[in-house]
Amino acid sequence: MKLLHLTAALGLLYSVSFCQQQQDSNTNGSPTNHTYETKQTADSDGPTLEGNSRDTSYRKGLELPKAIGSTPIIRHEGYQLQYSEKHEQAFWVAYHLTQEETVKKFNRTDNFIPDPMVSTGSATSSDYANSGYDRGHLAPAADMGWSELAMKESFYYSNMSPQEPGFNRGIWKKLEEQVRAWAVHYNAVYVVTGPVLTDGLVKMGGNGVSIPKYYYKVILDYQGENSKAIGFLMPNAYSAAGLEPFAVSVDQVEKETGIDFFPLLDDQLENTLEKDVCLSCWSWKPLKVPSSVSNSGGSNDNAVAAQCKGITKAGAQCKRKTTEPDGYCYQHKP
Repeated sequence: MKLLHLTAALGLLYSVSFCQQQQDSNTNGSPTNHTYETKQTADSDGPTLEGNSRDTSYRKGLELPKAIGSTPIIRHEGYQLQYSEKHEQAFWVAYHLTQEETVKKFNRTDNFIPDPMVSTGSATSSDYANSGYDRGHLAPAADMGWSELAMKESFYYSNMSPQEPGFNRGIWKKLEEQVRAWAVHYNAVYVVTGPVLTDGLVKMGGNGVSIPKYYYKVILDYQGENSKAIGFLMPNAYSAAGLEPFAVSVDQVEKETGIDFFPLLDDQLENTLEKDVCLSCWSWKPLKVPSSVSNSGGSNDNAVAAQCKGITKAGAQCKRKTTEPDGYCYQHKP
């Protein structure tokens, strides 16, 4: 058991404990130590630092961690992932998010479906039914509103993980919003996110979906020598704290997950970016971006976000912000 100490910039001290992760080496779920080989997908010669039509500053494959064993990398429109059959969720989900992509053009589908590209079969709705856990997005739906297909695929169960409602709708959502703010502020960011998967996790559902105790995100703002990176490790539980207490170095996330992030960076730059966490290097201002016209129904041009009119099960007014004309967020629509 390893102890992780998260120290807040304001003097708050948090201590959380992790087990050393034992990763699957293949889709039959057998564990392995942390010796990985890069897996190339069938439609690619492998990740290279070359241009991409989505954004001229994009460095192809830079967001991808070093692949875990022989598990294939699955490519979707807006993100890529490696799936753990043993835990019935992704080891990691990675994507590049630009400033332009933070402007929503398509609404949520809320149509959760199995991922047809997971050859062994992903989790299903029955695994989450009556579990008390949210189907928590790894790559957020709000980051995929730039494409109808990307939005649809963000609801694949390969992109879901069981999250405590207070966590998913609270501090995790806050972190997702902060990442979008960084995409706007720095023009683009590279994001890798996922659960901390360890042996001995409690499972739920007929397919045996593991319930993670912790989640992580690592974010890279790639600007050559002026690049910066930051990591986050968060317990799967409600928290009223800010984001800073959960910020850690990328090296710390690597230590707790056994995953090698941003391996395409120059080794010297990678070592420099990943060894420390610099809170003051990042802007912590909230995101303020007007929504675009929605091609899946209605227009939200220049709409001002207001608190949802919906009432939670606890009897309190929903804290989500919405620009929908009826004043309700997606969860509380009549």
